[in-house]
Amino acid sequence: MFNNSSKMLFFVILMMGSLISISANTWLSAWMGLEINLLSFMPLMSDNKLMSTESSLKYFLVQALASSVLLFSVILYMMNVKNNNSMNYMYMLVTASLLLKSGSAPFHFWFPSVMEGLTWLNALILLTWQKVAPLMLISYILYKPLIIISIILSSIIGAMGGLNQTSLRKLMAYSSINHLSWMLTAMNNSNLVWMIYFIIYSFMNFTMIYLFNMFKISYINQLFIYFMKSKNMKIFFMLNLMSLGGLPPFLGFLPKLIVIQTLCMNKQFILLTIMIFMSLITLYYYLRLCYSTFMLNYFEINWINKSIFTSNMMMTFFMLTFLSMFGFFIATSLYFNF
Repeated sequence: MFNNSSKMLFFVILMMGSLISISANTWLSAWMGLEINLLSFMPLMSDNKLMSTESSLKYFLVQALASSVLLFSVILYMMNVKNNNSMNYMYMLVTASLLLKSGSAPFHFWFPSVMEGLTWLNALILLTWQKVAPLMLISYILYKPLIIISIILSSIIGAMGGLNQTSLRKLMAYSSINHLSWMLTAMNNSNLVWMIYFIIYSFMNFTMIYLFNMFKISYINQLFIYFMKSKNMKIFFMLNLMSLGGLPPFLGFLPKLIVIQTLCMNKQFILLTIMIFMSLITLYYYLRLCYSTFMLNYFEINWINKSIFTSNMMMTFFMLTFLSMFGFFIATSLYFNF
């Protein structure tokens, strides 16, 4: 992707669009930033393949709908500023449109199917950077009734939807929906906490997608073939998946621990119970991947000495895995000291 200079230009404009939205003083300029972001992501998505064309069209239609609802609600607010009822409607519509943009439940219907048609690099952008501006704008207004509904539904749908998937892209999409519920919960209590969660979540996504992109893996059954000859890669893969699932003592557990602490302090025990149960289900389908990769179709023959991994690839992935394993201890000491 980055060998193409026009795609580099679109990538820079994509980042600028999100930054315009985040730093906007008015809702109209925030809407403008979201539109710039959308129109620069479209050329990155189109890859002259049938699946990517279909995904880019779906993404455009959904984002255009969300943008039009956002603009409509802002105009409605400007026309009836003094009316308190219109304020509530405006907050509700703006929050709904931004939840649709970020792919949270119950507005998640487009997200897995769009993910299915993307390359891994575009999928990484959609999972991480494309959520920055909508989530930041949601944190500005925070219409709590709709946010609580979205938290519960995202947690349940993200856990249940990934159970029967064989495509790794759809698996990552449902995992993202589940993680969004944790981010929205953190946002409900503290801006700092959701930003920490988002940064660590983005790092874990980068690590997993780096591996999938390196070997061009798209489905679960490909894991048997690629990792059959290297026990080290199997162990690294398992450790990173466990970190993404939020299992202690890996780095992915730290943001969940902070969210659990804030929920306990605010006495939101019912919400906490639902989210922990659903998080265990997501951990189950991560464990299923690890079990399949480790236990099934494994053989080891003495004359296979040639490694299919280059030293640079191994070193990069080893460093990322090292951060996933020991980042928890470093980050915990820094977080609790400050």
